Amino acid sequence: MDSTSDNIDRLSCLHEEVLSHILSLMPTKFAVRTSILSKRWRYHWTLVNNLDFDDVHPVHGLNCFTNFVNRVLALCKTSHINLFRLHCSEIWVRKVSLSKWINEAVRLNVRELDIQVILLHLPLPLSMFNCKTLTKLRIVWGTHDWDVWEFPSSVKLPCLKVLEISVFSKPSINAFRLISGCPILESLSLDVDYPNEEEDYKFNIPTLKRLKLRTRKSIILNKVVLNVPNLEYLFVGGVVSSLFVMEDLSSLVEATATVSVFDERFNHLKLDLLKGISGAKSISWSTSTVDVPLNSSVPKFPNLKHLELKSSFSSGWLSLFQFLESASELEHLCIEEREESCWIEPQSVPTCLLSNLRTMKITRCKGRKCDIKFLKYMLGNAEVLKTLTITCENVPLKEEMCAELLKFPRASRCCEIHFIGNGSYSAGN
Repeated sequence: MDSTSDNIDRLSCLHEEVLSHILSLMPTKFAVRTSILSKRWRYHWTLVNNLDFDDVHPVHGLNCFTNFVNRVLALCKTSHINLFRLHCSEIWVRKVSLSKWINEAVRLNVRELDIQVILLHLPLPLSMFNCKTLTKLRIVWGTHDWDVWEFPSSVKLPCLKVLEISVFSKPSINAFRLISGCPILESLSLDVDYPNEEEDYKFNIPTLKRLKLRTRKSIILNKVVLNVPNLEYLFVGGVVSSLFVMEDLSSLVEATATVSVFDERFNHLKLDLLKGISGAKSISWSTSTVDVPLNSSVPKFPNLKHLELKSSFSSGWLSLFQFLESASELEHLCIEEREESCWIEPQSVPTCLLSNLRTMKITRCKGRKCDIKFLKYMLGNAEVLKTLTITCENVPLKEEMCAELLKFPRASRCCEIHFIGNGSYSAGN
């Protein structure tokens, strides 16, 4: 091999489009710094398709960040921007500058717009709400003191498929005015943090496939109406103070609920939500307060294959068996650490244990008496169980549990027990 080959600048030999793509993968301030490498590299960065500005705490003075963004946009030669990302603070950026930058991104046919601003009350530019090229819009504001949304009467975003926003007042007016202007919306993430305002949220979006709804605080009941026939994934998080009305969730595959209630009087709202998502194939259910009351009727889960429970159940193992008895097709079960409770053996064995349950996982296991009795019951009745995985950080406890579980009879001949923690190992068949 020629000894001079080690000195060849192979990166500079790449095609200009390839170099532009490589520079687009890094924060813009680093892409610009490549201009000092050589004369050829001086203007490579001006052809990047991604502009990524993140300077919440600049070190070179109040105007440095603003001047930098202004200069980059002035020299940018690309005909379109795939991503315009801007994370900043009003300490370093004037409102007029931010509005001007968004306008410039729209002029450059931006496709993805990601704006995160701390402590800035900004009337967003009208051009953003009528951008014909925008496919993804994410706007996060770092203050809950006021509502930043000031929408025009007409919103037209014909190509927008992904929308992530936060709203702090009048969601039914502000957020849904924006949503109604997105005719092909497929993914929506909506954070609602509002004062005492009673509103109904009506999601009538036939194109929607993914929905994340978080309500951070509320003391007034409202209604959430979901008419989303193509929705495949639903996430509900925060404080549940709404009555969920599921008009059409016929395509739902996966549902995640991480919820709490601020008053036991509204505990029934969680049960209503659970009934609404009962048609899903995969459910992750997490509650930090009281659980589904024992005197309540847990819905049937006709399609459920995967169930994950992360709850502090006041009624202990009985609540778990309410779920198991209603999910005859269940194949995979995951349980997080449970509160101490007395073990009461179920009167009948759930159908899923006899014919379908193949994997079970328990995390943060402490090896309490009720835990051991539960595991003994499951091993003795789960006829097609293949693996039982137990997460236990306490090594002596793990060894003690392993020795004890090996003594228990197993209904499934091919069941293996795996312990995960400080040094994973298997208890074998």
